[in-house]
Amino acid sequence: MADLSFDVVSKVDRQEVDNALNQASKELAQRFDFRNTGASARWSGEEAITIQAETEERCRAAIDVLKEKLVKRGISLKAFEIGDPVLSGKIYRVTGTLVQGIASDKAKEISKAIRDEKLKGIQAQIQGDQLRVSGKKKDDLQAVITMLKAKDFGIALQFTNYR
Repeated sequence: MADLSFDVVSKVDRQEVDNALNQASKELAQRFDFRNTGASARWSGEEAITIQAETEERCRAAIDVLKEKLVKRGISLKAFEIGDPVLSGKIYRVTGTLVQGIASDKAKEISKAIRDEKLKGIQAQIQGDQLRVSGKKKDDLQAVITMLKAKDFGIALQFTNYR
């Protein structure tokens, strides 16, 4: 019998992020408390989103609106890193980035957590920015998925190619 496997990845559906960003932009343009504050949210590059407003509190509120839309679209906030608003001329501006892929140090941490479970026949191999977990029994693989979901590694994890 062949080994069963699945991949642990950290990917974000860019179309869903784009939809959430468009919804947030509409809300910023229409909501009463954002009128005449210059609040906006837009793409600034391939994986970066810029939010700006005339006051720091409106900028923070715009960040909350975007985060709310991301959550409604099923995107983990662990996949979106954003700093604090910074004054740039007369406008407060903040840039957030989408985190894609599993960094090698995180991959090693996840691999170590899988090894520490001491399940027989389970191997984890790092393949670029993802992790391939393989084993003989489906139940063991499902136990690994359950364990990984329960632990917090600081990144959004998805499980794909379950075979």
